[in-house]
Amino acid sequence: MSPGLIKMWVALSSMGLMFIAVLAIMFSRAKLKGVIKVVVSTFAYLCMFTSGVLMLLVVFTGPTD
Repeated sequence: MSPGLIKMWVALSSMGLMFIAVLAIMFSRAKLKGVIKVVVSTFAYLCMFTSGVLMLLVVFTGPTD
């Protein structure tokens, strides 16, 4: 695969992680209580952090040839 195609897949996976994080946060705030709420929220914030790191990687590596 070309470097441009790899960057596209990384960016797409980052957007997917953001979507999962948003759904998990909304679900944990609306439906869950106690320890399970903390676990789901922690998972969501880890997804959001990973997504942010991947997006920074894509943005700061610059254009491909």
